[in-house]
Amino acid sequence: EYINTLFPTEQSLANIDEVVNKIRLKIRRLDDNIRTVVRGQTNVGQDGRQALEEAQKAIQQLFGKIKDIKDKAEKSEQMVKEITRDIKQLDHAKRHLTTSITTLNHLHMLAGGVDSLEAMTRRRQYREVANLLQGVVNVLEHFNKYMGISQIRQLSERVKAAQNELGQQILADFEEAFPSQGTKVAWLDKIDRRYAWIKRQLMDYEEKYGRMFPQEWCMTERIAVEFCHVTRTELAKIMRTRAKEIEVKLLLFAIQRTTNFEGLMAKRFSGCTLADGTVKKAELPPPSTNPFLEDESGTETDETVIEKGDIDRPKKPKAPDNPFHGIISKCFEPHLYVYIESQDKNLGELIDRFVADFKAQGPPKPNVDEGGAVLPSCADLFVYYKKCMVQCSQLSTGEPMIALTTIFQKYLREYAWKILSGNLPKTTSSSGGLTITSLLKEKEGSEVAKFTVEELCLICSILSTAEYCLATTQQLEEKLKEKVDASLMERINLTGEMDTFSMYVQQGVFL
Repeated sequence: EYINTLFPTEQSLANIDEVVNKIRLKIRRLDDNIRTVVRGQTNVGQDGRQALEEAQKAIQQLFGKIKDIKDKAEKSEQMVKEITRDIKQLDHAKRHLTTSITTLNHLHMLAGGVDSLEAMTRRRQYREVANLLQGVVNVLEHFNKYMGISQIRQLSERVKAAQNELGQQILADFEEAFPSQGTKVAWLDKIDRRYAWIKRQLMDYEEKYGRMFPQEWCMTERIAVEFCHVTRTELAKIMRTRAKEIEVKLLLFAIQRTTNFEGLMAKRFSGCTLADGTVKKAELPPPSTNPFLEDESGTETDETVIEKGDIDRPKKPKAPDNPFHGIISKCFEPHLYVYIESQDKNLGELIDRFVADFKAQGPPKPNVDEGGAVLPSCADLFVYYKKCMVQCSQLSTGEPMIALTTIFQKYLREYAWKILSGNLPKTTSSSGGLTITSLLKEKEGSEVAKFTVEELCLICSILSTAEYCLATTQQLEEKLKEKVDASLMERINLTGEMDTFSMYVQQGVFL
């Protein structure tokens, strides 16, 4: 391939001599180079040994110099240690001396301060004592680690004794400055005087002594809260003693005045001094379409009075933003059975009046176009229920609400039996009263019951009333659950009464 490259054609063979001469020239040059390289390698080995020996000598010299430097550094370090040893001793001495001087100054201040504190305490110089005592306490904190020394411990004990003496002395001075009046507890009919008295006392206190205490102490509120605690305890005690003398109007009067006073407390104070130290934020009640919500928080109307001459219900309802709610009024809860028994009696009389009115006035006038209208007594019953529920919820949301619910159930059944079932018209073939079941019986021929238009309207009115009672009873149950405590909500159940009214409605559809 190489030859073909040099002589690709026959004509190129004419230069063969020239090519051969160039190759021979290259061979001679290569031979010269080889000889030169071989001769050079012979001298390199000799030069390398010489260079290695020189490097070893240089390393030995460098090692010697490093050793000399290390020896000199050790000598210098030892010299520095000897120089700084005295400086360190002087630094320690200075620090200890400074601490000793500071401690002695504090000790001097503490000893003198304790003596002055005891002297000022004896002279009742409270203004001077206030500043001095704080300074003595601050200085005493520096000696916490020296309490093992008997003299320091004695000074600490003298400070504590002076503090205790000051506390007892100041309390005694205040007791002397605020003499306690008679503690005779009045009956419930005088409860207005109790609240009027504390109002006067608080105003007098703020006028005379309000600036004596820091504002953040909330002394006026503390006095009012203590008054509430004492009042609750004393009222509970006297009501237990005179439980037989408690009447419903007197009880409602006392609760109303107490609730109003608690509302006044909430407007005047923040509640920051109560036991938990928290103030609840206002929360809006959840929206509801329940008709029982009407007029509960508004102004008083005819529907908010149980009967003429009865005591007004408390104007301020129980609300989450009143931290003082129940601070006094919870003492009345054990005696709310008087109110419950009164409502039981009133409802019984109301049902009897409904029966008597129906007999006296006769069945409602017929309306052929509209059929029977809802009996007026039904609306009256539920209006009364609403009043009772609202008023009771103002008094308590606990067990009394459960007791009131039981009474509601009782008289719902009474109404169904005495008013609805008891006033169904009688058939001509039976001396007994008509029942829904008898209306549903299929009779043949002449046995089919015949009713006048008035009787049919009465039947329709009773069935319409049952339908109204069913819907309103369901709303009543929902509202009772809203009013009662969450832990008692499951005990509110008017299903049995709703089933009774539902039976009338379902059978009326078939009729």
